Amino acid sequence: MNRRTFLATGVAASVIEPQLGLASPEATSRQASGVKVGEVTSNTAMIWTRLTVSSTRNLNGVKPVGRPKKDKSDEIPAETSKLHGACPGAAGRIRVRYGSKPDLSDAQTTSWVDVDVATDFSHVFSLKKLPEDAVTYFAVETADPGEAGKSHGELTGSFRTAPALGQKSEVSFAVITCQMYSDLDHDDGFHIYPAIAKLKPRFVAFTGDNVYYDSEQPVAVSAALARYHWERMYSLPRHVELLRTTASYWEKDDHDTVKNDSWPGQKLGQLTFAEGQKIFREQVAIGQSIYRTFRWGQFLQIWLTDGRDFRSANSMADGPEKTIWGKEQKEWLFRTVKESDATWKVLISPTPIVGPDRGNKGDNHANEAFKHEGTEIRNWFKQNVPKNFFTICGDRHWQFHSVHPDTGLNEFSVGAASDKHAGGSPGEDKNYHRFHRVKGGFLTVSASEKSILFQHRDVGGNEVYRFEVKA
Repeated sequence: MNRRTFLATGVAASVIEPQLGLASPEATSRQASGVKVGEVTSNTAMIWTRLTVSSTRNLNGVKPVGRPKKDKSDEIPAETSKLHGACPGAAGRIRVRYGSKPDLSDAQTTSWVDVDVATDFSHVFSLKKLPEDAVTYFAVETADPGEAGKSHGELTGSFRTAPALGQKSEVSFAVITCQMYSDLDHDDGFHIYPAIAKLKPRFVAFTGDNVYYDSEQPVAVSAALARYHWERMYSLPRHVELLRTTASYWEKDDHDTVKNDSWPGQKLGQLTFAEGQKIFREQVAIGQSIYRTFRWGQFLQIWLTDGRDFRSANSMADGPEKTIWGKEQKEWLFRTVKESDATWKVLISPTPIVGPDRGNKGDNHANEAFKHEGTEIRNWFKQNVPKNFFTICGDRHWQFHSVHPDTGLNEFSVGAASDKHAGGSPGEDKNYHRFHRVKGGFLTVSASEKSILFQHRDVGGNEVYRFEVKA
């Protein structure tokens, strides 16, 4: 039995900064870019770190904000390190202490790792043999180069590992997409970040368009400018706070690879597609494979796909050879979804599979340009998985719950990160939509033995729509 409800609150709740029970980041930590905890399993995790010249983002300098100007009069007249929000990196050493006690009195310590310009002064630490379904506390320490290098302050944080396979634990998570810096709704970062932190999800999934290289100033026509986009976005206080205390999974899409609707081989100025792929991996905690699946106990399994690295050119004639996922990724997805015995199965995709989308678009599985593969995928899900499989998509700047009229596949669009960035919908379609809202916000999902609950929320965290399926 399904239950759906539309809640037209119309007014965002006041955003309350959460009390997370951890010390605030040290002012001298030399980690202005924050940390990111990724790829969490029941006994492993990755911690992304980066050593910076200063303990804070640059609060002075030229502040390039807004949409690009066609006459290029907005070209940046300064080095990226001097721009407002920049967090220039520094060579040195990094290590992590981690344990099960908040004071780290039982901490294990990684070896020191040297960082330099080759990895944008970042490093990803792999933590293993962690306790299942338990909080791990950590402190990232940095120092100047060499064994005698001066130590800096530390940046602390925590995360909770996943329940073990077969463990019956309720799991909730949040999903974010489409973050344009010029459409921020608060100087300290998006409203959705403290709203999510207040709900205390087990993890947050980022579906791509985490930054916009091409659609706002400064246009990332070089690798240095592309990295600057990441620096200014993830050094915002609200963003640092959520990501140091909550696990995350990361996907990329077109705007944070190179440019709108992009595919391999394309460029933006001097920024190549290959550089965009490399920079994404420099900026997040991610494993070897860009497509992967994670199990969270008995009740939940998620899949994260990539829609850029393996795709055909959008301009290619449609047919059996035209693809977004590529042969290997598609075979992997079908095989692992079919093998899973999780109570609830959720695919988190950077782009829509159901839609509907605007008629003039040709970049995703809901578009005519990829009709052959889109039909193939939807039909496979109809024939091979029961009613416990759902898709969540980013990319679209409006929220929706759609049900495909031919296959019955349910899809939930997250919506843009702020109200200012919302828009672009072709309008409500009664043949598809169970819910349609052109506003910003995010999505939360709660999976339990009895049901799975999808909740669209506004930027303040208020529920505006819910859809629940009973087991």
